[in-house]
Amino acid sequence: MGIRRFLANRDGNVAIIFLGCLVPLLISIGAAVDYARLADARELMQHSLDATVLALSSEAPKLTSTQLNARAVQLFNVNFPSGKADNVSVSATFTQTNGAVIAASASGTVPMTFLNLAGIASETLSVTSKSAWSSKRLRVALALDNTGSMAYSGKMSALKTATNNLLAQLQSQSTTSGDIYVSIIPFNRDVNIGASNKDATWLYWDGTCINYSSSSCNYGDKLYPYGTDKSKWNGCITDRNKDLDISVSVPDVNNYKTKFYVDQYGSCLSTLTPMTNNWTTLNSAVTAMTSNGSTNQTIGLVWAWQSLQLTSPIAAPAKDSNYEYQDAIILLSDGDNTENRFGGNGSASSSAVDDRMSKVCTAAKAAGVTIYTVLVISGNASVLKSCASSSDDYFNASTANDIITAFGAIGDKLSALRIAQ
Repeated sequence: MGIRRFLANRDGNVAIIFLGCLVPLLISIGAAVDYARLADARELMQHSLDATVLALSSEAPKLTSTQLNARAVQLFNVNFPSGKADNVSVSATFTQTNGAVIAASASGTVPMTFLNLAGIASETLSVTSKSAWSSKRLRVALALDNTGSMAYSGKMSALKTATNNLLAQLQSQSTTSGDIYVSIIPFNRDVNIGASNKDATWLYWDGTCINYSSSSCNYGDKLYPYGTDKSKWNGCITDRNKDLDISVSVPDVNNYKTKFYVDQYGSCLSTLTPMTNNWTTLNSAVTAMTSNGSTNQTIGLVWAWQSLQLTSPIAAPAKDSNYEYQDAIILLSDGDNTENRFGGNGSASSSAVDDRMSKVCTAAKAAGVTIYTVLVISGNASVLKSCASSSDDYFNASTANDIITAFGAIGDKLSALRIAQ
């Protein structure tokens, strides 16, 4: 009986059973703690990567793939607390195909405390993030004052440096062909559209006596001082008839009143450069700029606007319907408006020329063109301020070197303008 009672006695089994369940119980409770730490690390990693991608959106177009990854790591580490994960790895890519996309990923391992008792030393976590946006294509027209006063105080030299710097900045932003086009319009009283256009049907030759006081001028008789020999023309044209002088309407080849007036201006500048993405051509155009003649900001602005058009007389390259485009003009001048086809004496400020210019500014902005203006040292600040698209788009260069600073700031604005988040 004693042996049977001993074998049937269950006292003490509870302790044995408890000891048998204790380890799994501890692992189960500890696993919840470990996985809570893992979830916390994953959430922090996701937030950090999202912040990284957002910050990279404004920088990515300027960076190589190596620089992009290095910057991604730098930004991620600012946001992700140290000690939350081991063996952290971050990578990012930037692509542009009908828009822009930054894709990034991050991974790491989180050491397990309680699960380590079950042979699980660590858990791997990984997250991804992506930002996509429209990458606008840019068309930028530079209306650059090349009048006689630009020859002083180092202004022309600074303008050339500033323009070359801006071209380099824009070129670095152009990741695929067609991203950015630029035109250069040197102006004084006139604009040189190129003597090679002498037979263009949109030119009006019969009015070439307009700059002379002779009342006996016969249409077609004068192109001072060469008579009617078109081969002697230097390429300059003056303002169109009012109110076409403040528009970019296409000339009617059958209506001379709509055409562009030929003008044999003695201070004719270098030829304008239509919209192109040939950066060598653009830099050569900057080198060719000189200083001469009186000031007519109106004609410089209207031809900058004209260069953005897809129509005659200097049609810009066709736009791809798969992309958004932003047209912009940068107008720089160092003085007052002094003369146009209709009046002014070339030396004193002319409110009549200011009025024509203001009308062009209003029309171009109404057509969706963003206008940046730069006043160099002195001149009619109010005209240029009101012409700019906003007060932040007007720059006052109080010294020649400030032109370089102003163009750098405009370059940054143009880069930001491309990004439509």
